[in-house]
Amino acid sequence: MAGVFIALEFIISILIFINRNKIANYALMALFAAVQLGFTAYGFTHINVTEAVYFCFDPLAMLFMGALSIIAVPALYHARIYIATHRETPRTRAIFFSAMTALITATGAAYLSNHIAVIWIFVEITTLCASALIYHHRNRRSLEGAWKYVFICAISITFVFIGILFLSLSLQHAGTEDLFFDTLLANAPGMNKVWLKLAFIFIFTGYTAKLGLFPMYTAGIDAKDKAPAPAGALFSSVLMTMGFTGIFRVYVIVSNTGLHAWANNVILIAALCSIFVAMVYMAKVKNIKRIFAYSGVEHMGIVMLGLVAGGAGYYAAILHIILHSLIKPALFFQYNYVYRVFQSKSIYDTGNYFRYNRAGAAVLLLGFISATAMPPSGLFVSEFMIFRSLFEARYFAVLILVLVFLSVIIWSFGANMMKLLFIPVEGFDDSKVKRSNPWESLSQFILLGIAMYLGLNPPVQFTLMIREAIQYLPK
Repeated sequence: MAGVFIALEFIISILIFINRNKIANYALMALFAAVQLGFTAYGFTHINVTEAVYFCFDPLAMLFMGALSIIAVPALYHARIYIATHRETPRTRAIFFSAMTALITATGAAYLSNHIAVIWIFVEITTLCASALIYHHRNRRSLEGAWKYVFICAISITFVFIGILFLSLSLQHAGTEDLFFDTLLANAPGMNKVWLKLAFIFIFTGYTAKLGLFPMYTAGIDAKDKAPAPAGALFSSVLMTMGFTGIFRVYVIVSNTGLHAWANNVILIAALCSIFVAMVYMAKVKNIKRIFAYSGVEHMGIVMLGLVAGGAGYYAAILHIILHSLIKPALFFQYNYVYRVFQSKSIYDTGNYFRYNRAGAAVLLLGFISATAMPPSGLFVSEFMIFRSLFEARYFAVLILVLVFLSVIIWSFGANMMKLLFIPVEGFDDSKVKRSNPWESLSQFILLGIAMYLGLNPPVQFTLMIREAIQYLPK
């Protein structure tokens, strides 16, 4: 059934692309959302079942699939609103909706892939879909952003491919050539460590482009800025989670060899550089979407620190990336309404948003609290667990450095958000500002509420699935 669901979703995406009728497009979008939810529900009833050879409903995949489906429905809803409020042609509307649905399909398939080459294929498909979304406005800046994204992702996916070749050479030393993840894990102790080191470096570096981690984070920053906000919401959540999936599955394999400590050092360097980069840019960037994007770079660095810390940090890393994937889309969805009021991305041109959209401003305020991991944010729980794990693992210098970085990030983020929410803009003519419908902010409150609930009062089954996802990591 996994193959049937994936094929059906791609068929719907193609039908949306071919069709130019607005009502038919919206009907196909609704059908796609129903299929996606049905696919996810089916997966939760078939945990750890492998279907169509290459797809497995393992706990990690299903945790991310659940988040994907929760995000996909409001993403499609806000995509419809975005198109309705812009003068789009039937062609550009069809391309936009088709790319959105294909991106969601390929991302879900990448989560479920239990073969390292198959996940590589679907990651490449997401690059093509994302580039179409980035170029949606069809101007010079969007073209520049699309080409930059394609160029960097092409390099990154080449790195991953080279890493897979090195991994296959390492695996030959163990007497097999099977690249399924369970086979790789079973034969991890017998792999050639030189080839395995090279494989991990190339695969890790390649997937940082999707994860939004140093050194290849720049592709994601421009993508989230240039693409329409509903697409940016997907880039800042489920696409980053897909990058984490590719890294995590290989990390589990490396962790079951004598290279665990070495791999942690590689990840630690990338994590610290990511948080540092986020701190530097968030202190000076005044583009609202870029502020949200660099916040994601910071959080991916924190997630990686959870893996390095080990122990409870493993659990906290998975929890953190799930909660982040629910929180960040709420901010990107609300950006649409901010731009509708002020017609600008710049913090300098915005202010006193509470005057024009109280519900939307409440979303941004709650989103800021959530994204900066202040109580009652669910991210407060995961960050606290990661910091405690770093302390228990005696990473004292790292912990102090990270806390300094995060203090600057929170101050910078907070200063910009307070300006946006409360300080009036000099010379702004609000006579033509249209009243926003508060119900259009409901989906964002729901996403933030789910993230808060999962962090503060996680269901037993949810915690069990996270524990099962990390069961093969060293204790």
